[in-house]
Amino acid sequence: MPQETYRWVIVAAGGLLGCMAIGSMFTLPVLIRPIVENTGWSVTGISTAMTIAFVAMALGSMAFGSLSDHIGARPVVLMGSGALAASLAWASRATSMLEFQLIFGLVVGLSIAAILPPLMASVMGWFDTHRSLAVSLVSAGMGMAPMTVSPFAAWLVSNYDWRFSLLAIAGLAAITMIPLALLIRRPPALPEEERSPMPTTGARAPMSVGAALTSSPFIVLMLTNFFCCATHSGPIFHTVGYAVSCGIPLVAAVTIYSVEGLAGLGGRVAFGIMGDRFGAKNILVLGLLAQAIVAFFFFFARQLESFYAIAAMFGFIYAGVMPLYAVLARENFPQRMMGTIVGGTGMAGGLGMALGPWAGGLVYDTFATYSWLYLGACGLGLGAFLIALTFRPFPRTQAQANIA
Repeated sequence: MPQETYRWVIVAAGGLLGCMAIGSMFTLPVLIRPIVENTGWSVTGISTAMTIAFVAMALGSMAFGSLSDHIGARPVVLMGSGALAASLAWASRATSMLEFQLIFGLVVGLSIAAILPPLMASVMGWFDTHRSLAVSLVSAGMGMAPMTVSPFAAWLVSNYDWRFSLLAIAGLAAITMIPLALLIRRPPALPEEERSPMPTTGARAPMSVGAALTSSPFIVLMLTNFFCCATHSGPIFHTVGYAVSCGIPLVAAVTIYSVEGLAGLGGRVAFGIMGDRFGAKNILVLGLLAQAIVAFFFFFARQLESFYAIAAMFGFIYAGVMPLYAVLARENFPQRMMGTIVGGTGMAGGLGMALGPWAGGLVYDTFATYSWLYLGACGLGLGAFLIALTFRPFPRTQAQANIA
């Protein structure tokens, strides 16, 4: 198959892998009530497994991304896919809350860290044109998880117990993800790399991994991603609770997530197209400012209609900006270290995601209202916007030397 065609096979496989990986982790909110009723474990204790998963995913991202730089994305993604299926099956047999937290939190989180950064790095290596769109389409696949895997988990647990349901999800992960992982191939040398001159006397030598990780563009990308994810993670996790506190029935409040998710699919594609046309940095900066402003709008929401409107805007924006970090990374760093770079920015984003749910709970317990959560999210969003403004790409001649 020609490379021009096969690169879109990589995008399709990446989207499906991401959907199943993220969807598997987010079965926990669907299963939490049946687990509590069956085991007597606390809601807080079971929820802690998700926090552990986010932290494990964050801390494992750079390590597995770096490993994929050395041995290729396929074996790392294949290992992560197998480990994810095995850990889900193992978690379905857990006999204590601590065992469940360690398996579903630590092992599932590390498994997903072995899948996503190598996958995104590989996809970017296949594209020198339409790169923003390609990465956004893979991200859109991940965004399909709440509308595909989660409803399937809900159907399972409505007809069977939570242990069989989780085991069935593990089986689905195994039969879909392992064959898809085998489709991942090393990217070919792209024209931009073939044109890059080898360093000569007086020219900069190709950048080392250590120099990349201490460079200003990488540090700014990490900080921006941390503040960006901290901005939207609190609203993502607590908006249903906020809507219920405003008197909206739970069944109706849950549909806010569906609106947010559907809008996010459009945002990923739209921001990808705009990033290709107007530049990834320009669209990222504008998107971060818009995210901060819309987060503030939640402060005024009281009726279901207003929640729908704000959630649609919020989902469109935060989902749209996320793929642009990987695009900026590829524009400034060579493919040979892309797993490490994407893993590093992903680590920062994962830590930001872990912060929001905890901070939102603390705000509510302290003030008995969620209002301050959204004011805080707006402040974090403005911080992300201001940090992104300081991003300065490498000069073109240095970027060429970096890639050489």
